[in-house]
Amino acid sequence: MAMVDLISKKRQGKVHSKEEVQFIVDFVMNKETYRDYQLAAWLMAVCWQGLNMDETAYLTDALARSGQMLDLSAIGSIVGDKHSTGGVGDKTTLVFVPMLAAAGIPMAKLSGRGLGHTGGTLDKLEAIPGFNVNLSMEQFIAQVRDIGAAIGGQTADLAPADGILYALRDVTATVESVPLVAASVMSKKIVSGANFIILDVKCGRGALMENEERAIVLATTMAEVGKRLKRPVSAVVTDMEQPLGNAVGHTVEVIEAIETLKGNGPEDLQELCYSLGALAVVAAGKAPDEEQARKLLKEIITSGKALAKFKELIERQGGNSKVIEDYTLMPQSKVKHVVKLSGSKTQWIAGLDGKLVAAVCQFMGASRTKKGDPINMAVGVVMAAKIGSKLNPGDTIATIHADSQEQAAQAETKLREAITFSDSAVEKPTVIKARIS
Repeated sequence: MAMVDLISKKRQGKVHSKEEVQFIVDFVMNKETYRDYQLAAWLMAVCWQGLNMDETAYLTDALARSGQMLDLSAIGSIVGDKHSTGGVGDKTTLVFVPMLAAAGIPMAKLSGRGLGHTGGTLDKLEAIPGFNVNLSMEQFIAQVRDIGAAIGGQTADLAPADGILYALRDVTATVESVPLVAASVMSKKIVSGANFIILDVKCGRGALMENEERAIVLATTMAEVGKRLKRPVSAVVTDMEQPLGNAVGHTVEVIEAIETLKGNGPEDLQELCYSLGALAVVAAGKAPDEEQARKLLKEIITSGKALAKFKELIERQGGNSKVIEDYTLMPQSKVKHVVKLSGSKTQWIAGLDGKLVAAVCQFMGASRTKKGDPINMAVGVVMAAKIGSKLNPGDTIATIHADSQEQAAQAETKLREAITFSDSAVEKPTVIKARIS
């Protein structure tokens, strides 16, 4: 068996056997024989010809087994994990993990850092002074066992072959292949040791999958891969035409997550957290149906149990939990610039391009263009109005958190390009587009 033969086979649209897929992953992990140009050629062939469901499951399993796999069986028979395919303003994990942990469902969440226009969960958590995301696997497991929740970074020992594939996909225009995305995501979920997985697949201009149809295909593919590898998966497809919630940035997103745990979060973020959470509660056998699960989760929020669990999580990972009451302990912008509706007539927001909003934050230094870039935790945008909002002249559209008045003025110009208006009422979009189980 030779890599060049497998490249040719896939280029012709033929199906790989399990042994051939394993050969490809072994090739990736063998420093003596690995050639990035050959892997790039195979990845492009996959983009053109695809992988069937068997091949995708084979690849997922092989990637997962290319390194260390966590064993969480000592924690209990139920351990959950949640993954989002990434989106603008997506701070769901900061609400979801403590909420589910407070419901008695251990949550072992391995997260990533932001690259490109989206922000990473680990970066957001580091806006909390002292918060340590660099847990060893022993610390990670012990924390889930002791307090029911941990959020840490994925180490190089977990699914290392996927890391190599991912880096090459990023520079060869092969990122958006559904089977490659599915195998990458699911391999990382499988190595994390959870025995049920909740997926949030984003669709829209601020997401990897720009339309709902492709997002449904991706969600269905990942659910089927999970089924074949005996990891039950429930998924939702969610809207990412506009930012999730109101805040986009780091400090501002942590504040919004804390407010959501206090019961004061924006409507779309609350709905997503309850929808994802209900799936998890039912999957874990804590409620008979989604209606009862929602009631349980709302009680956990209103009683303060979820907020208390987040405080415990912060303290266990070395952070200053006083941020829950004093937001000024986190990095603060020098300027808060208010953007208002100009003109003389009432308008409705008809469109809010999430990717352009993220670009405004990126311009101010809130995200990376390449791995290792420093980020500015303090800057960001907080929307006061979104699609469907009615605005009168002089009403606030957003507040820009910037480093200077000059930067804020430039950011406002860019932000206005992300917004389209209508002279008549516009319906508010629903955040949940589809459910796959």
